[in-house]
Amino acid sequence: MDVAETKADWPARAWGLALLGAAIGLGIHLLTDKAGGYGMTDDPLRLAAATFLGVAGLSFAVVLERVRIGWSAAFALVAGLVIAAVIYWNGGPGRWEADDGWRLFCAVLAVGIAGPLFQTIRDGALEAGKGRGLRALPYPAVHDHGWTNVVLVLLALVFVGVVWLLAWLLASLFNLIGIDLLQELLRKDWFGWMMSGAAMGAAIGLLRDHDRVVAMLQRVAMLVLSVLAPVLGAGLLIFLIATLFTGLEPLWAATRDTTPILLSACAGALILANAVIGDSPEDEARNRPLRWGALALAFAILPLAAIAAVSTGLRVGQYGLTPARLWALTFIAFACAVGLAYWAALARRRLAWATPARPANIALAIGLCAVMLLLSTPIVSFGALSARSQVARLEAGKVSPERFDWAALRYDFGPAGKAAVERLAKSGTPAIRTAAARTLDEKDRWALAQRTRDVDAKAAFAGRVTVLPEKAPLPDALVDAILREGGGCGRNDDRGRCIVRHVGGSGEAVVLSWRAGCEACAIDAAYFVRGADGKWEAAAERWPVPPPPAEAKKAQATAERAAAERGEIEVRQVTRRQVFVGGRPVGTVFE
Repeated sequence: MDVAETKADWPARAWGLALLGAAIGLGIHLLTDKAGGYGMTDDPLRLAAATFLGVAGLSFAVVLERVRIGWSAAFALVAGLVIAAVIYWNGGPGRWEADDGWRLFCAVLAVGIAGPLFQTIRDGALEAGKGRGLRALPYPAVHDHGWTNVVLVLLALVFVGVVWLLAWLLASLFNLIGIDLLQELLRKDWFGWMMSGAAMGAAIGLLRDHDRVVAMLQRVAMLVLSVLAPVLGAGLLIFLIATLFTGLEPLWAATRDTTPILLSACAGALILANAVIGDSPEDEARNRPLRWGALALAFAILPLAAIAAVSTGLRVGQYGLTPARLWALTFIAFACAVGLAYWAALARRRLAWATPARPANIALAIGLCAVMLLLSTPIVSFGALSARSQVARLEAGKVSPERFDWAALRYDFGPAGKAAVERLAKSGTPAIRTAAARTLDEKDRWALAQRTRDVDAKAAFAGRVTVLPEKAPLPDALVDAILREGGGCGRNDDRGRCIVRHVGGSGEAVVLSWRAGCEACAIDAAYFVRGADGKWEAAAERWPVPPPPAEAKKAQATAERAAAERGEIEVRQVTRRQVFVGGRPVGTVFE
């Protein structure tokens, strides 16, 4: 069959995909519906089977053409099995550890990359009468299939949303005249799944029969993205030049999200640069600012990835490996590979760098697909690698048992993390054994995480509190009460000033706090007493005091803080006069 015939209208495809989508939607409902009709099942096998139906059906609809239908069906089955296997290995989303979501992302990304490669191989085999090697894949075909698939799925999702809006509109109209059949159907889960599946299948089939519309929308999307290339390119170059003068230290001090931000910039640069260069020299933008913008983006990817590598390397050196840092290193490695390929293209062809960059994109896509497929399986366990790293830091004394993140080891590192906690509970120093045993006794990760937060809050509090009249350690129960009460002294930061007046052995304490650098901020005062059970509680009474005039507020606040610094703090018995209405105080104290 001629290639042109495969692009001809095929009305049966839309109807067939609509019926297939409805059947798949019903199957997903039956597999995921929890016994009793409430919520979704958490059985891994049923969830995996439902995932297989959904992914295989969507993949088949996207790659289906009039010829080589068996090939398309085989690809869809493999794609469904890959992602369903990840769901089965990981269990339901409620059981996922820290890196399970990334495994699913890797599987989806691998299938998404494999789709255009498969479509190009299938079409090439159709044209040449035999298969074509991966190295001989024509870049224009791969590029076109990739962007077409993305636009196709996005448009189909929009169509499903429109179908739902239309269905609810019709249901509301019929409900006005007392016919509520459609409204009741829309409230049934099985009907919603069937309608969504049918709408998705029909939309993909109809759009496949109107390739010109999809191609036009694809060109519009590429045009819009290419216009943004000079903006992002100039911004990234200015950023890189600025780092030559500021150094990299401000990046680590500004935020803990340095690596995600840099990787996002790399991804944006990759997408926009390829939007400008297109899929062939004829398709490449001719506008000079766009071409220079793409060149700047191609240049910027490698230094940005290098900075991200330094950032993550510093975090690993300071705090050891975690699944999140290992995933970051994975994507950094890919960003570096892209940057090196583009720098090589720039060195070889300079302004004509796009010519060698296009085949490099195919090699990078194939490599990324293989790596993502590998990482979606349990063969490589980032949890096990992280557990060994963190336990080694603990046993080497680089982190104390009190400051160690037991919640992450127990719940985020998978079976290897739990096994490590169980081992530490039986071996190691007494402090480690005690902390590990307490970790196993806790019911959930939130209680474990709160223990670490409490240790951090107490350390921050001890660093900024002044104890009067004697600089003696405060009782642990009193510190817990102050942190629990909140206010200026309870905040886990160093922006406030905190003074505690407590005589050792007494059952009372006065806590004063105010925000540093605020000239007009008044003192926030609290009075704590120790109960018969040894617990400390804040007194409930905080008398409302009329605010001073605006001109006197700054002077009064300054005088109060100076007196507090001198230790002129006391508790007095006060008699007050105030208006009562109906036995309740109203207004402020006037005498």
